[in-house]
Amino acid sequence: MEILWVLMALLMLSLVLLPFMRRRRGMIEQVPPGHPDAADPANYGFVRQEELDVRMPGPDQDLLDVLDLVQRTQDYRAAAQLLAGTEAEGELRWQRVQAFAGAASLELQQRPGNVGETPGGQWLRVWRAEQPKDAGGAAVHAEFLVQQAWRTATPGTDEFRIIMEEAKAACADAALLAPGDPVPYIVELSVARGLAYSREEFEQLWLRILDRAPNHMGAHLAALHFWCEKWHGSKELATSFAEAAAARAPQGSLLAAMPLFSVFEHLPEVNLVSGFYQSEVVTKAIHGALHAVHSARADDPMLAHVRHLLIFFLVRAERWAEAMNELVHVDGHVGALPWTLSPDPAAEFAVYRALAVAGYEANGGSPATLPH
Repeated sequence: MEILWVLMALLMLSLVLLPFMRRRRGMIEQVPPGHPDAADPANYGFVRQEELDVRMPGPDQDLLDVLDLVQRTQDYRAAAQLLAGTEAEGELRWQRVQAFAGAASLELQQRPGNVGETPGGQWLRVWRAEQPKDAGGAAVHAEFLVQQAWRTATPGTDEFRIIMEEAKAACADAALLAPGDPVPYIVELSVARGLAYSREEFEQLWLRILDRAPNHMGAHLAALHFWCEKWHGSKELATSFAEAAAARAPQGSLLAAMPLFSVFEHLPEVNLVSGFYQSEVVTKAIHGALHAVHSARADDPMLAHVRHLLIFFLVRAERWAEAMNELVHVDGHVGALPWTLSPDPAAEFAVYRALAVAGYEANGGSPATLPH
């Protein structure tokens, strides 16, 4: 009987989403003007799905320019120069280290280097060989190894552990080159998750980060994964960690949005309660994140991360106008949770965007009424 109820619920959900899903590639149907399904995101100046940038959550033109140059010329020097000029304690350095490492890892996956061919990401190897004392290159190399472990090996296998142990050593090397830089220790948070550090080991690592950057949002998000139920903690431990971070967040800090990320990490796989996204727990977390967004600096590098997750929750909660307000700020870039969990982040984002537009217009909204 329980299976029957689940199947019935899924059928009902498909009937609700089908009109919106039909707008996706190859499934467009004609609908009467004024019908909610006639809503067109292009009317709001939103970027076409095929033009959405999946590399980053928000704009960083300096990074994009350097990435394009490095990948076109296979010369690392522009990357080294950009990182050298990026503040060590800030969020931007961490994001740029991730981006360079991710680019090298993806290049290697696309061009593994068959006989007679140069493997992808060769510029990173040259960087490390020619400038072994460069702190930026060392941090990118450590993050590259972490991403390689998660991308190419299965957690728990010998191959995974070998790569992660190499990443751990690379983190230690990077930390020696830049004692005040939190990034090598933030990279090691992922190593801690992969190698199942004891709680005492993890706490020692976390204290090193707090000594260097106590309000680093990226570090808190990386640490949250360790405390989640699916890794080495529980829903209660993750919730406690997130709420403590929010409680001590200084004015203007996005740490106040941490509870929303904890809620997301512990969403039920099948939720048959229609009001779940309007429940007290979720509503409180949404309000905390909205407050954080409205209080944060406009140039905070982590702002886009919070806005993307808010879009997910606001659409699920049928808070269309608020979802549209967030979309205006981040449309064009989709390299953030929750979209990056999908095999096609741009398509996933486009579905939620279409739902937001349709819901907004069904309740009297229009491009003329949407603030920009």
